[in-house]
Amino acid sequence: MAEPTPSVNGAGKRAINPWLIAPMVALAAFMEVLDISIANVSLQHIAGSLGAGPEESTWVLTAYLVTNAIALPIAGWLSEYFGRTRFFIACIAGFTLASLACGLAPNLEVLILFRAIQGLAGGALQPVSQAILADAFPPAKRAMAFAMYGIAVVAAPAIGPTLGGWITDQFSWHWIFLINVPVGIVLITLIRTYVPDEKPNHDGSKVDYLGFGLIAVGIGSLQWMLDRGQNEDWWDSLEIQLLTIVVVVALLTYIVRSFDQRNPVVDLRLFRYRNYAISNLLMFILGFVLLGSTALLPLFMQTLMGYTALDAGLVISPGGFAIMAMMPIVGKLAGRVDLRYLIAFGLLCAGSALWYMGSFTLQVDQYTMAMVRAWQTLGIAFLFIPITSMAYVGLPPSANNQAASMLAFMRNLGGGVGISVLVTLISRLGAHHRVPLVGNTQPGDPEWEQRVSGMSQMLGSQDQALALLNRTVEGQAQLLAYIDSFHFMGLLFIAMIPLVLFLKPGNPEADTPPAH
Repeated sequence: MAEPTPSVNGAGKRAINPWLIAPMVALAAFMEVLDISIANVSLQHIAGSLGAGPEESTWVLTAYLVTNAIALPIAGWLSEYFGRTRFFIACIAGFTLASLACGLAPNLEVLILFRAIQGLAGGALQPVSQAILADAFPPAKRAMAFAMYGIAVVAAPAIGPTLGGWITDQFSWHWIFLINVPVGIVLITLIRTYVPDEKPNHDGSKVDYLGFGLIAVGIGSLQWMLDRGQNEDWWDSLEIQLLTIVVVVALLTYIVRSFDQRNPVVDLRLFRYRNYAISNLLMFILGFVLLGSTALLPLFMQTLMGYTALDAGLVISPGGFAIMAMMPIVGKLAGRVDLRYLIAFGLLCAGSALWYMGSFTLQVDQYTMAMVRAWQTLGIAFLFIPITSMAYVGLPPSANNQAASMLAFMRNLGGGVGISVLVTLISRLGAHHRVPLVGNTQPGDPEWEQRVSGMSQMLGSQDQALALLNRTVEGQAQLLAYIDSFHFMGLLFIAMIPLVLFLKPGNPEADTPPAH
């Protein structure tokens, strides 16, 4: 197998082989994605240590998510304006220093502030890592490079809660942030030494500060709305209503004026490329289903089946290992098989697994759930690399930075929308299914009266019997809501299969000129 030609950095010194650059940038993406989920299980410890309430402590997560979402779509423009490698190193440095400040924070206010800075600096690490890989490897080798990147991005949220819980129990919550410091220092040293430098690439036009502001306000408000919508009962809340208005006005204004800008912050003109537009939609749906199902399945096990967080994690974990094991295999297949076939297979495989989840009952065993989850993630493995590779088909190499930023943003946005929509669906559908079930439990119904009488004699109290039956009705209503949600995700994936036919056929190496 011929190896990619080593690149030359700005100083004329030959860089190391791209296969050694790949793990460096993948580790940077891994570190950033890990910090999205690693703090989830430590919120109670953080709140207790800093004298804060449970509601206040959730801002540790919200602050990171909001600023992270703002950074993702603008990372491509910033990479070009400041020079990609320099910008990448600056982001790692900012993320590392913010992590140190988080670990040493004396109170909740300081912790939230530096979590926001951490999210802002870290938001660019995913798309810039992907763009570096796209340029470092010729098209024929990109799929395997994206496989390494995909393993990092998928593994991080899978192990984040478990790792965060272990560190908090064994040491303290401070170390979930402090562990980033040595990793960041090592990465900065390696990237400065080996990753080719790039000069800034802009045409000298004025910076579109208004565009920056509209993106920041619009995307930040959207992430805030997604994060708090369910708790605030969505549009019954004045806060959510105002946020919706801000999102619509800011983003529509940006879209209208961006086509008149010589150097827009987010170049929406790239969506005229058919493969790029379809790939972004598929990446949004991938994020929606992957993160949505990852949130829903543990919720199902813990709320309806009495599983502990550890037991639920043991069901989810095989799926993460399945993705990591399949990524290199899919990377090899991507160089030999039409990518459209891989995407269609992945959608069908994951969609059928989700549909099967809709047949779960409260008696389903742990092994069955773990295997079905692994079945689902097996299909996911066939989506990430081919969709990412297809997005670059037909794009000029100069668009790689912008393309990578939007793909990462769409996946994260899909995940945020998926979690919010599905959690809301569970609540609303549970109430919907409860109505007919309660209708069958009315006094005067002979079968109902007989059941209450029998349970009252067994439990020694009619009140206890009624309470137990009420919990049974609630559980059945919630089960039906989960069944509907799993079916919805399965159908959503299967409905995307015809869209694959509109992708430009062939492999990216046959259609895309080598990147520089």
